[in-house]
Amino acid sequence: MKNTICLVLIALLFNQCRQESNTGNEYKAYIMENTVNQIIDSLVLKHGDAQRDRIARGVRQTASFWKETDGTGEEFVAYCTEHFISDTAVLDGVFQRISTNFEVIFGYYAKISVDLQRPLHLDIGEILPVDESFGSYSPATHFTDDFFNNKLAFLITLNFPYYSLPEKTEKSAQWSRKDWAYARLGDVFDSRVPADVSQLVVNAMTKSDMYIADYNIFAGKLVRDQRESLFPPDMKLLSHWNIRDEIKSNYGQEAGIKKQRILYEVMKRIITQEIPEVVINSKDYIWDPFNNKVYENGTAITATPEPDTRYAMILDFFRAQRQVDPYYPGLNTYILRNFNGDMEIPLEDVEELFKTYLSSPEVQKVAEVIKKRLGRNLEPFDIWYDGFKTRTTIPAETLDKATRSKYPDRDAVQADLPRILVNLGFSKDRAETIASQIQVDPARGSGHAQGSETREQKSLLRTRIFADGMDYKGYNIAVHEFGHNVEQTISLHNMDFYMLRGVPNTAFTEAAAFMFQKNDLKLLGMDETDRKQVYLDYLDNFWQLYEIMGVSLVDIGTWKWLYANPDATPEALKEAVNTIATEIWNSYYAPVFGVKDQPVLAIYSHMINVPLYLPNYAYGHIIEFQLAEFLEGKDFAGEFERIYRLGRLIPQQWMLEATGSKISVQPILNSVNEALLNM
Repeated sequence: MKNTICLVLIALLFNQCRQESNTGNEYKAYIMENTVNQIIDSLVLKHGDAQRDRIARGVRQTASFWKETDGTGEEFVAYCTEHFISDTAVLDGVFQRISTNFEVIFGYYAKISVDLQRPLHLDIGEILPVDESFGSYSPATHFTDDFFNNKLAFLITLNFPYYSLPEKTEKSAQWSRKDWAYARLGDVFDSRVPADVSQLVVNAMTKSDMYIADYNIFAGKLVRDQRESLFPPDMKLLSHWNIRDEIKSNYGQEAGIKKQRILYEVMKRIITQEIPEVVINSKDYIWDPFNNKVYENGTAITATPEPDTRYAMILDFFRAQRQVDPYYPGLNTYILRNFNGDMEIPLEDVEELFKTYLSSPEVQKVAEVIKKRLGRNLEPFDIWYDGFKTRTTIPAETLDKATRSKYPDRDAVQADLPRILVNLGFSKDRAETIASQIQVDPARGSGHAQGSETREQKSLLRTRIFADGMDYKGYNIAVHEFGHNVEQTISLHNMDFYMLRGVPNTAFTEAAAFMFQKNDLKLLGMDETDRKQVYLDYLDNFWQLYEIMGVSLVDIGTWKWLYANPDATPEALKEAVNTIATEIWNSYYAPVFGVKDQPVLAIYSHMINVPLYLPNYAYGHIIEFQLAEFLEGKDFAGEFERIYRLGRLIPQQWMLEATGSKISVQPILNSVNEALLNM
């Protein structure tokens, strides 16, 4: 996944607010309506009726942000009269100059934050108390204040006005690339969030990021009924990623189901916060998660549970976002900012699509295939069934040996990036060019991709490499993150307008990452793909989507509950999340698994350190499948580059231009039914 602090900074810089509606804490307009109408009429008279819509939109948006400290009503009129630009050549020149300067500003803002967070994100030594303070510092928090104070923000709101999501949708088919670029510049200043409020969000995110980055479980210390551990003595699993991936890796392995069952108990103890605090990130104690007993030197000891820290982190972030809410009159909740704002897909559409998919008859059909392949009834952890993949027929030890030999350190990973791209169809020269813009670093956590905001700096591939080299799970994640990096590089360095850099939302970069990740065995020289494997891939994608949609609904349900219960305690939130997760399980999973009342859908660490990111994974799978279907039989590298040069259009328009059709789950359902007929 992309780096979480980066997501916050992007949100602060480019999604400051939308002016559509509000419920409470409304601003009192300083510029009166008659003054607004007066200057609109005056500018239309001067520049012509053809510019009326643009004039009215720009003047009204500028007036909505103008405060008494910015000047009198007469000074507002004078500002609009002087700074409205009607000449298209002059307007374009100003746009180009702003774009160039913003690349400098945003680029160095991002660089400062990334560099200050190095001790938190990279495996370069002990985290010191001072590191959290530096890691929480963000120069971007003063961006909005500074640019409204020097009135450059007003120049932009007046000449490059903001368009709502419905307006962008209506106009998308007619807009040129330049129209889209102008509109994305208009998105930059659509609120006036004070720096101290923005800093609250960064502080909360940094704190939760640190909490998650060091939430390790020492699997070699896990036992049942004081028996020998089933895991290697030094196995260290980061929650939730490595625990989940260890469950996945044990399909078809000796004693695999015993390992899966004990890890599943660990997950449940984390969710309910019954996990003993002393076993978190510690190898000093033996822990029996079934009976929740802790042993020190062979003797049972009394261990205090983690004090609902998991849920306190969510509450801290929620409270920070509540401070931001009043400054977003159109999107006055974190939920709305994520869906109508960042994803540019309404929440109602997301929920409807997810629930329809989760209720589809194909779910039960695929579950029956899994039961047959396992030779047993499904257990709750089988939401992570991984037996459709080729790699599950290859012993884990063989995979680990291959990756450790190939990647003993970060230099080996760095050196191999061009070969990986050539293997995927890129020319040697193009592969070397793209790889030269990506830097590999040793991650403290499971790894992430950090894109650059300027063409002068590199994208960062943070990956976890142990002293004896990179294990297969780390490699699999690294290939995923490398997909992000390649997208980040293409959509920045090869973009016609800087303001269009990137993708519509994070689901689209997740799609790129998934397309790379599915080729991980091919890149190791172990791929044995045939038509049967293609069918298995269809089922694998379907089952992954089934799992992540339920997890996403838990995340959404949690935030709905938070806004309905803003004064909640960590304990109350814990009970609510467990209830929400259980209810979603009972609605969409219990009928398939035959087991009720399971809270496991609440295990994802994303809920803590990057709330409401999870729906992007679900959309990422849908988009990845649709893109993969489109790319089949085509030049992968050439089409990948064409598609990811489209930039930040709205999602449906992007997909239409990429593949000729809008976003839909029907392609994956059709392919799953084809696979079921041929299994």
